[in-house]
Amino acid sequence: MAESRLLRVLQLDASDARIFEPVAIPGEWAVPGSFHFLDADLEHLSGAERQAFTNGFLGIGSFGWTTLVTVAEIDPAERERVTRMLAGHLVDRFGAPDTETAMPAAREEIAFAQSLCSHPVGSVIAVTRSFDGQEFSEDYRRWNPPNEIDHTRLRIFGIDDTQA
Repeated sequence: MAESRLLRVLQLDASDARIFEPVAIPGEWAVPGSFHFLDADLEHLSGAERQAFTNGFLGIGSFGWTTLVTVAEIDPAERERVTRMLAGHLVDRFGAPDTETAMPAAREEIAFAQSLCSHPVGSVIAVTRSFDGQEFSEDYRRWNPPNEIDHTRLRIFGIDDTQA
C-alpha cells in the first residue's frame, strides 16, 4: 500500500518561509533529503542549513525545504516522473554524471520516503535529525489525518479550527 503513496509538502503557516532558503512549495512531492547532508560538515552547520538538517524534508520540484509533510496517494506514472526529477537534481546539484546513472539513488530515496507512508493518507509527518560527532540519526513522528486530529494539538501549532 505504501508503494502507491508518497510524501507531500504541508505548510500550516508561513513559518517555513522564514526558516528555510529555499523553501519548498506547498503540495509538491517530498523526500526526507538526508542525502543532502552526507558530505556536509555537520558540526558547523548554522542558520537555515542547520534547520534543514535538523527538521527538514526536501521538496522534489523546488529542491526547497519544509518542516512538515503529509502522506498522499501517487500513481505509478507520477512516481516515475518525480523520481526522474529527483535524479535530475542529483545530476545538477550533486555531480552525478547523467540522469540514468542517478536513477538508482533517486529510486532508493523515493522508496525510503514511501516506507514512511504506511500511515493513513493525510497523516502528518515531522523529522528530527541529530549528529553525535560520529553519525547522524533520524526520528520520525506522525500525527493523525485531519479527520482524526486532536484539536488541542492544532492550537499548539497556532491553528484554532474550532471557530469555523
